[in-house]
Amino acid sequence: VHFVWQRRAAEFNLMLRRLSLAYAAGLATAKVASIALWAFGHFGVLAKLHVAIAPVLGLYWLYPRLIVGGLWGLQLVLPIGGSVFVRGIVLSLAPTLVTLLWIFPFQSGQGWLGLQLGLLAPIVIWAINLIWAWTAVLWSRTTGL
Repeated sequence: VHFVWQRRAAEFNLMLRRLSLAYAAGLATAKVASIALWAFGHFGVLAKLHVAIAPVLGLYWLYPRLIVGGLWGLQLVLPIGGSVFVRGIVLSLAPTLVTLLWIFPFQSGQGWLGLQLGLLAPIVIWAINLIWAWTAVLWSRTTGL
């Protein structure tokens, strides 16, 4: 009985470690992706693409992105194989689809796929989520997740 308990405790500890590392990877890389989005807006890249996203870098804008990025990072524990490139593409799909199909049309009133922000808005959102996903996969591999 004692051996079974020890084994279950070790499995539980491993699961907590993996979830913690996945959340930390998602949170840290959400900062990278958020700063990239801000920089694209700040330096006029989004304006040249005719995408009306102009984030103001501040805690009120950044904090929710970090928390949500950490939650999306929990995907890193899923058994998705492949290269960093392929795994990043797969992991970027869920947050992109949620943003384009739920948040933009129903929560922020930006229309289906966020097209009221510009025709290239869906591509910009996917690109930012790709930045997040690729850096999260690299982070997770570096930390041994």
